[in-house]
Amino acid sequence: MWSVDDHLDDILRQLTPLEPIELQLLDAQGCVLVEDVTVPVALPPFDNSSMDGYAVRVADVADAGEDAAAVLKVIGDVAAGDAELPSVGPGQAARIMTGAPLPPGAQAVVPVEWTDAGLGAGPASTMRAHSAHPAGASGEVRIYRPVEPGAHVRARGSDVPAGELALAAGTRLGPPQIALLAAIGRGQVKVRPRPRVVVLSTGSELVAPGEELGPGRIHDSNSYALAAAAREAGAIAYRVGAVADDAETLRATIEDQLVRADIIVTSGGVSVGAYDVVKETLSELAGEQHVEFRKLAMQPGKPQGFGLIGEDRTPLLALPGNPVSSYVSFELFVRPVIRALMGLEPVRRETVTARCAAAITGSPKGRRQFLRGWYENGTVTPVGGSGSHLVKALAHANALIVVAEDSTRIAQGADVDVILLG
Repeated sequence: MWSVDDHLDDILRQLTPLEPIELQLLDAQGCVLVEDVTVPVALPPFDNSSMDGYAVRVADVADAGEDAAAVLKVIGDVAAGDAELPSVGPGQAARIMTGAPLPPGAQAVVPVEWTDAGLGAGPASTMRAHSAHPAGASGEVRIYRPVEPGAHVRARGSDVPAGELALAAGTRLGPPQIALLAAIGRGQVKVRPRPRVVVLSTGSELVAPGEELGPGRIHDSNSYALAAAAREAGAIAYRVGAVADDAETLRATIEDQLVRADIIVTSGGVSVGAYDVVKETLSELAGEQHVEFRKLAMQPGKPQGFGLIGEDRTPLLALPGNPVSSYVSFELFVRPVIRALMGLEPVRRETVTARCAAAITGSPKGRRQFLRGWYENGTVTPVGGSGSHLVKALAHANALIVVAEDSTRIAQGADVDVILLG
């Protein structure tokens, strides 16, 4: 039997990351940059106000106080986006809005709450009083506190200066990275695209959720779980309806899906039963379209298949059909393939050491066992049993407890390796 690590290493050795493409910003979300992005223009590109208030010269308000207000002449308004700015001279102030450029001559901004908002009625305590002052009107404003140079001003380049590295190649683009790219004016970027993963379940017993079950039938949960897992891993997932246990139908379905697939994932039909058509069908592929089926020293998930098929040598991973076996196999093998095609590191889930809250017995010697568990604050608690059909236990787990091949039990309180699932 193959080990878990050897099987994954053999898969990854045969993969090549997807070719980079140019994408619009929102289409690039979740993708990985393949180029360094530098800042073409300083951010922000000009000094601007961080408050609604008054742009002033520092000397004019140096002696301002609650009992001795500095009285300045208001020469006009400055709003965000204004290009023509009044020049602030001695004894003058310009009413300014948040984000508006600092006018010539001004050295700082006095928040409106420190003024009478031009109403002659004492310090303003709310923006309502400020907004009551007619836009564009000139008059006087009383200021009750001094300010330091640059107070309440976002200086040009204070976020990032021109020419500095904004994002390095290898960065995965989430909302904050998209925001930065937009702020520096990048409308599109060069990335490795998200892989397109086609998921299909096999089995004549499978019925879609929402449809009535007949005798001997079960609802198809695997294709939904695997498609959701592929999306969570960063891929674009396409779920194909369950395929009956018929070799010709399966072969035709896979051939049809190759046109839109960077990865194909099947579940079921990989063991040694009389109706395990995935193994039967894919083992017969000619030439270089070879899918190899292996027995792995693991539980659950012993039977596994992998190959490169079609003209583009698309990776196909054939997973076992039991729900827990299928999901564990995805986490161990398919998720790393998705990340490898995207150019993401590390490809494996994070593994930590945790204290086991309960004893584990009966682990099969010679196989690496993956049990469901709940990890919290350095402790992991087993959830449910070891059965590969226990979907409820899987739904209440956030980790996989790893019992090594040479162990048959874990004592309560002992340290154990844990793969974090979220």
